[in-house]
Amino acid sequence: MNHASVLQGKTSEPSHISGGLTFAMAVSAGLAVANIYYNQPMLGVIERDFPGTLTGLVPTATQLGYALGLFALVPLGDLVERRRLIITQFFILTLALAAAAVAPSAVTLLAASLLLGVASTVAQQIVPFAVHLSSPERRGAVVGTVMSGVLCGILLSRTLSGFVAAHAGWREMFWLGVPLALGAGGLMAATLPRSAPDTEHTYGSLMGSLVHLWKAFHELRVAAITQALIFAAFTAFWTILALHLQEPKFALGSEIAGLFGIVGAVGIFAAPIAGRIADRSGPHKVILAGAILTVASWALFDIWSSIGGLIVGCILLDFAVQSALVSNQHIVYALRPEARARLNTIFMGSMFLGGAAGAAGATAAWNHGGWSSVAYFGVGLALVATLIQIAATLRRR
Repeated sequence: MNHASVLQGKTSEPSHISGGLTFAMAVSAGLAVANIYYNQPMLGVIERDFPGTLTGLVPTATQLGYALGLFALVPLGDLVERRRLIITQFFILTLALAAAAVAPSAVTLLAASLLLGVASTVAQQIVPFAVHLSSPERRGAVVGTVMSGVLCGILLSRTLSGFVAAHAGWREMFWLGVPLALGAGGLMAATLPRSAPDTEHTYGSLMGSLVHLWKAFHELRVAAITQALIFAAFTAFWTILALHLQEPKFALGSEIAGLFGIVGAVGIFAAPIAGRIADRSGPHKVILAGAILTVASWALFDIWSSIGGLIVGCILLDFAVQSALVSNQHIVYALRPEARARLNTIFMGSMFLGGAAGAAGATAAWNHGGWSSVAYFGVGLALVATLIQIAATLRRR
């Protein structure tokens, strides 16, 4: 039977998801999440049109919109037909991109960025759907592949937007995002199966159940807080990198900052590896290793203050973040299968709230003491994540 065929009644039992469908979901998830990172290398270019402090808040507004969308929209994946929800969100995403492209002021660009962040959470509708479609013994590998697409979108979006902004302009980058989002929506319409909800809850009870799920599962709390701290360290690097490269020591522009996305993309190879290790040996060791590598990467940024140090540290950081992410998801999605969308809401919402806090904290550290202060901030975040994982390991013994 074709994988686009209709599944009647309740959501079907997990099937052996095809490699083609897994790849399509990875591509679409990556194209969706890329939208919340386009603005980072373009801030200097945007400030030329909209000078002032408001422009600097565009990445924060986008990240906050993403967190808001995670808490408000992703639970719908447990309530309504997932394929229709995914297609609808991609359509809203195209409207948000067009609004950003024609924004006449910093205020309207902030509003469009908030909506863009909300709509981009369609990526987090795709991930739990891929989990549902996969068999338990392949779940880690499938999540790893789809999350490779997500990380690739996160990293390569900066390369693309840095290049387009430098050679055409920031508005043109948002216009380019419109057909990309439409194409991803069309790909999902053509390949995804239909599925019925896994729950009889109303939307209100679903939202209320988020609190219950948070209280019920210690492993969810540990995973969410750990990933929030690691992602805060990750976001701190990418928020400040362009400013660091513009310093007289390097004198490099936004296009070079964007090229670091290609360097960091090496980390996407961590996802399938981490997924297979989690399937075979359990995810906890991988998460602890990811936290420790995050500490090491930030220490390297401070000690080896050259382009070479930035490149090596960037690879380590992206590898660490992706490994921890896939392994934490392996834990979270297994807690209550019928509530995967809500579990994903809590986990990813916590992660992106951590990312917004990391961006804000890194900006404050940069203004206070430059790159070294940002490095201390990143090390501190990763150390707390490491200690949490060590404590959790001791508790399981």
